[in-house]
Amino acid sequence: MVREVSESCVESLLAEIVLSYCSGFYANKPELAARRIEAIGFQVGHQLSERYTMDRPRFTDNLDAIKFICKDFWSELFKKQIDNLKTNHRGTFVLQDNRFRWLAHMSVDPSVQASGNIQDPSAMAENKSAQATGMHLYFPCGIIRGALSNLGIECAVSADISNLPASLCLAFIILMPLLWLSQNLFSSISLQNADYAALLVQSIIF
Repeated sequence: MVREVSESCVESLLAEIVLSYCSGFYANKPELAARRIEAIGFQVGHQLSERYTMDRPRFTDNLDAIKFICKDFWSELFKKQIDNLKTNHRGTFVLQDNRFRWLAHMSVDPSVQASGNIQDPSAMAENKSAQATGMHLYFPCGIIRGALSNLGIECAVSADISNLPASLCLAFIILMPLLWLSQNLFSSISLQNADYAALLVQSIIF
């Protein structure tokens, strides 16, 4: 029997996680808040990937793993496939979702567009609306990274938000092997609070 849950429940929980980390635990430390949110997504993505691939043979090629994320994995999460996949065949992949569902009900501030990329949360710290939107995207970035990690692929994942708010088109940029040394922090941080939040998300999605 397939268990499903209202998408609004996941969106509400994600909003509460972002609010708790950005306004509570790390109100003045957006970099730490971003890492925690990404870490929660990583744990969720890792376990979802394990669940969705338990009856599949192990992927032997990185491109096959990326295609799995674009088709089967994305369909399980968002009931649709990634709209476009691009690669330079040197370890960089761009996954484009023309209408990212988790942003569909968010009020997006036009100033978010100036931020461009969510790799630097401190750049959005002065604008709370822009910061909240950017922080929401650390969760799906973590999900992608965790899913690929479960498939044996270590990488860095970021989101290009330059099209917001004019369009909900979102591009996830995957770099492999790990090219940004700073991303190693995501693998080594303490996950005490992230563990609990990830369990909440998993209990809803599962």
